[in-house]
Amino acid sequence: MIDKFEKNVIITAFCISLVFIFSLFYAMGAKKADVTACLPYDKSYETARVNQVDKTTYQIFYVARMWSFEPAIAYIPVGSEVDLFATSLDVVHGFDIYNKNVNLMAVPGGVAKTTIKFEEPGVYKVICHEYCGTGHQNMQAEIIVNYPKK
Repeated sequence: MIDKFEKNVIITAFCISLVFIFSLFYAMGAKKADVTACLPYDKSYETARVNQVDKTTYQIFYVARMWSFEPAIAYIPVGSEVDLFATSLDVVHGFDIYNKNVNLMAVPGGVAKTTIKFEEPGVYKVICHEYCGTGHQNMQAEIIVNYPKK
């Protein structure tokens, strides 16, 4: 039989678990968090490029290698929705866009994908947040979001 103390501990643990789970879902909704997708790998992801799918949709294929991201600079119009793909040719690299909710891992033989919308013009810095060797601190890229051409 469960005594009063054990019953209180079980109820308290259950309540804390519910608050934790609620907090996770609330944070995902408030930040509009997107779960990173892991795509099947093929050689086409090893070519860095920016593709325009339609008027407001773009794809950026990032290739990470010691100690750079390719493309180093990508130009995107304001209001565009961008599918980001990241892979690595050598070691594990991090992929973080400063002041955006994007955090990917670029892994050799793997492809990480997420989607982000750029509502404000500016220069968005991409940095590697996974130590990858002596030139790690210089591993950066930029996404330049500007007003669309008239």
